[in-house]
Amino acid sequence: MIKLKGFTSNIVHHDRQLDHNDNPIHTPIYNSVPYGYKSTKDLENVFQGKTSGHSYARQATPTTDSLQSMISQTELGIGSLVFATGMSALSAIFLTLLKSGDHLIASRYLFGNSYSLITTLENFGIEVTLVDATDADNVIAAKQDNTLMVFVETIANPGTQISDLVAIGNWCEQEGLVYLVDNTMTSPYLFQPIRAKASLVMNSLSKYFCGHGTVLGGAVTDTGLFDWSNYPNIFDAYRKGDESKWGLTQIKKKALRDMGGTLSSDGAYQIAVGSETMALRMDRSCANALALAQFLQSHDKIEAVYYPGLASHPQHQKASDWFRHYGSILSFDLKEGYDCAQLLDAIDITINATHLGDNRTLALPMASTIFYEMGPENRAKSGISEQMIRCSIGIEDTDDLLESFKFGLDQV
Repeated sequence: MIKLKGFTSNIVHHDRQLDHNDNPIHTPIYNSVPYGYKSTKDLENVFQGKTSGHSYARQATPTTDSLQSMISQTELGIGSLVFATGMSALSAIFLTLLKSGDHLIASRYLFGNSYSLITTLENFGIEVTLVDATDADNVIAAKQDNTLMVFVETIANPGTQISDLVAIGNWCEQEGLVYLVDNTMTSPYLFQPIRAKASLVMNSLSKYFCGHGTVLGGAVTDTGLFDWSNYPNIFDAYRKGDESKWGLTQIKKKALRDMGGTLSSDGAYQIAVGSETMALRMDRSCANALALAQFLQSHDKIEAVYYPGLASHPQHQKASDWFRHYGSILSFDLKEGYDCAQLLDAIDITINATHLGDNRTLALPMASTIFYEMGPENRAKSGISEQMIRCSIGIEDTDDLLESFKFGLDQV
């Protein structure tokens, strides 16, 4: 088969390049939990890591292997692991690579559940410092002697702040720190964090990979840029063989085998099929988001619009330099005196639901839903106003989307 250069071409023909019996176009769904071998020695070799193979579905199946291979290809990484959810993938990284007494630097502008997870880490004795990661100087100033990892998101949810990705990556490389980038809001189609020298990339597969709001999943990809031989928290049992795989091996053994955050073969199959149209969906949804943002910024009932595609966005130039498009998440503040719930109920094209990356446009008020537990003081620190509405823009026809928002705003 000729070497394919395009992003979508590589995804849709990925399974054909794998070694499958009967040459299926899609890797089949392997629902077997155990895997048997004619020779006991063969089974022993798989358990001991001397040969490749499957022993138990909690760690992998041929279906999840295929999805992992495709994700690694899209992220230009050396290997990936898939999990039951994005939060499971994120938890796996923190709980297997950090221990009590270690220090983590994280962006202040984190997804609500990620913020909650960060506070949980502190209960395990892991120190956390939250900083404004839109400026690398803030990250650098937070470093301590026990700092081992830096964690940022590409585009923050819901405020759309963009971390100083390249400068932070250069500094982490210089300091020998694990640089973890959550690529969910961009996906590898818009941005590949390896280009900013990320060590590990996390994706919530439930969003732009799958795209249809039908299945949960998460992934961790190792870019191959980090030297795990100098990382102090790798267990002795995993310090063998290819050093570049030590980090993923530890995450797999401790998070999948021991903690069991496993993605099913059925889920992996749905995600793999959905990912074939990732680029097509994102081209459309990002174009819709830009058109809606431009409409909203000139409306007299809107206080502010948060979208990287607008020239008024603080990180607009960085987004223009780094990303293929500006993303399909946008937020806006409704002016005081107008009711967020009343507006959303009047916009008939949007669905009042909490999710991102769906084919349908979804919207909800932030302060009273996802970030309610955070409280008003911490919401303010994270750049979330009490009048903020977040939208995940779908692939509807642009004219229908704009007309529906215009109608809704006329009713409040």
